[in-house]
Amino acid sequence: MNSSAIALTVGQLAKHAEVGVPTIRFYERRGLLPVPARRTSGYRQYPPDSVRRVRFIRHAQELGFSLREVQELLALSIDPGKSCADVRTRAAAKVADIEAKTASLNRMRKVLLKLMNNCPGDGPTDACPILLAMDDEHER
Repeated sequence: MNSSAIALTVGQLAKHAEVGVPTIRFYERRGLLPVPARRTSGYRQYPPDSVRRVRFIRHAQELGFSLREVQELLALSIDPGKSCADVRTRAAAKVADIEAKTASLNRMRKVLLKLMNNCPGDGPTDACPILLAMDDEHER
């Protein structure tokens, strides 16, 4: 996208950033995109660099960052008092979070596979070992 291009409508921004119009409006409501100027007709006028910002937000989300975390990353990117070390710290925290979630998912998978192995696959549901394992009353 040429940075010297004229302002973009919400539809044009969405198209260039490869997201839907509701996504643009959502990012704006959440404060991830600055509120754009408006034409006399009331249409929003987004600066061309908004495309880069929307793509940044989308890519950060794809890497597992929450919108709050994305907002922090955006703030870091414009703060002259911050360094790559500040960004690296946040990335390391995200990796640790992903590793914890992966370990939790692996534990769940292991338990479910064990329950499935104990289930004969036939008979009434009130005797199903999978359902019984999830029932608090059965454990008491």
